[in-house]
Formats: sequence, C-alpha cells, structure tokens
Amino acid sequence: MTETPTAQTPAQGKARAQFTVPAQHPMVSVLGSGDSLLRVIETAFPAADIHVRGNEVSATGDAREVALIQRLFDEMMLVLRTGQPMTEDAVERSIAMLRASENGTSDGQETPAEVLTQNILSSRGRTIRPKTLNQKRYVDAIDKHTIVFGIGPAGTGKTYLAMAKAVQALQSKQVNRIILTRPAVEAGERLGFLPGTLYEKIDPYLRPLYDALHDMLDPDSIPKLMASGTIEVAPLAYMRGRTLNDAFIILDEAQNTSPEQMKMFLTRLGFDSKIVITGDVTQVDLPNGTKSGLRQVQDILEGLDDVHFSRLSSQDVVRHKLVGRIVDAYEKYDSHNGTENGTHKGGRNKRK
Repeated sequence: MTETPTAQTPAQGKARAQFTVPAQHPMVSVLGSGDSLLRVIETAFPAADIHVRGNEVSATGDAREVALIQRLFDEMMLVLRTGQPMTEDAVERSIAMLRASENGTSDGQETPAEVLTQNILSSRGRTIRPKTLNQKRYVDAIDKHTIVFGIGPAGTGKTYLAMAKAVQALQSKQVNRIILTRPAVEAGERLGFLPGTLYEKIDPYLRPLYDALHDMLDPDSIPKLMASGTIEVAPLAYMRGRTLNDAFIILDEAQNTSPEQMKMFLTRLGFDSKIVITGDVTQVDLPNGTKSGLRQVQDILEGLDDVHFSRLSSQDVVRHKLVGRIVDAYEKYDSHNGTENGTHKGGRNKRK
C-alpha cells in the first residue's frame, strides 16, 4: 500500500480518480489482509499509481486504466454491501470481466457484482454461487430451458452448479426427485477387475456425485432421501425404458456416451422435468472408433427450441489456478501437434 500525504495534480496526458470507501466497510475488507487485494489490483494495473490514505483511494495513469480501476472499486463496494467478502480470486475475475467489457469481447451486459452475488444455494454455513460470467449464464440457462448442455473442461463447475440447482429445485418443490447418472466408462481402467458385486464396482465410479451431494445436504439426510427414491444415483444403463416425470435429471461425463445412449437418455424426459447434461468433449474415454454422443448431439440439437448449449472454457476453471493453465497447455500442445489429449488421434498409445 502506498500512502500520499497530499493530493497531487496528474501529469499531462494522465487522468486521476479519487474515491472514498464508506465508513461501514473496514479498509481491510477492501484492501485485503496484509493488503493482498490491493496487490492484485496493482499487479493488474502496473502502469497506474494507486495511493491509499485512510479511507481515500486515488489512482493516476492512463485515462482508460483509471476508469477501469474506478469501476472495479465501485463493483467491489456493491459486492461488499451484500455482506459477501471479496477474495483475491473474485478481484481477479472482476478485473477480467471489466477488461472484456471494455475491449468489446464480452457479449453481455452483466457486471462483476451481478455475477458474484447471485446465490444458488445456501447449505451448512456456505453459499454456492457462480464465480464467472459463463457460469452465471449457465445457471440462468438452467432456469430458462428444459434441456441444458454444460460443455467445458475439468474444474469449470459444470456438474457442481447443476447439482446445486437440482437441490434448490427439490427444496422449493419444483421437482419431486433428483436423478444423477453417468455412463459406466472408465478413464483407462476396467471395472471388471475390481472386487465385489456390480453395485460395489459401480459405487466408486459414482462417488464424485455423492461427494457433491454431501456438500449441499445434511449428510445424515442423504441415505433417507436415497432410500425413499427422492435422490437416485445410478449408471446410465439403468435409465433405459423409463419415463422420468417431475424430476431434475443430470447426466454427468456425457462425453462418454455413444450416440445411441445419448438419444436413449434424452427421450427419457417426462412431464415437469428438467435435464442438465455435462461433459468435456476433450476427455473422451470411449473405445477407439466409438463416436461421442456429446460431440454429435451439438450438430443435431443446436438451435432447437428450449434446448440450450452453455460452453465454458479454461477461463471458467474455479479449481486451483494451475488447473486452468494445465487445460490451456494441453489445448496449445494439441493444436500445435494435431493430437487429442496429448496423444495421436486414432491411437492412444502411438508415439510420434
């Protein structure tokens, strides 16, 4: 943090903005513990001089950069006003959204405060909300459409946000049950070699869905809800021949469905139900020569009324920052070498 004892007149060609942090917001909530949030802002705007004195913040520099800094602090105040704390990640994402809007690369009018303060579900002392613009649009699409596809790389919150919306729909009595399903295709493993019954073999594969449920519901209530059929977690094969009414249905890892399985699943839709299908088309684990139903369905259903495709990218990864960089690195490698997931198309074990 830099303090200035006097207000300075900006040099020619420079702009200056000054703003006051309202007294109800402690400066630590704006600047961060140990000025961590301020350092994020200074790093993002290296050419600007940002000064803090008491509850006064001023910025001097290029007019466009100063205007963005002004907007950033305004958005931060709006978020803090809701009682939600600002984090380094939230500040970085706010800056990215503001820059995209400034550069004309954003195709919407949503502000960082609108994105970061949209609550989906509050459970066990924590609130689940979107963290990026694309995540907010994905969540909004689930509200507006009967069938939504969430397509994007690992860590973008596709399944987690869909499950939060499912729990919200169940609690508000919009649906009577939640059905969670995955195709039983393994990432380089074989269930047949695992010990135990079919259910015991399948259970670990569905474990990520259970883990998400435990984040959103009282763990003691989950066995009761499953025993009553209010929540069902099952392999995709168990969906065949059924019509699913009054349900919120999530198909996870949909890139590992065949075209026939995808059609079968989509035609399970019953009255007063909603379907969310999530997957990453760059992580297909199907045997060589088998088409991905998720890849094909985009060509078939794109533009169909009440069906929406939400596409997320590495910019929407909300896991460790390194995950986004890993996703980008693989995409760059594949683009340069004509590979898929780092291996040559048509043969996973072939070497260059």
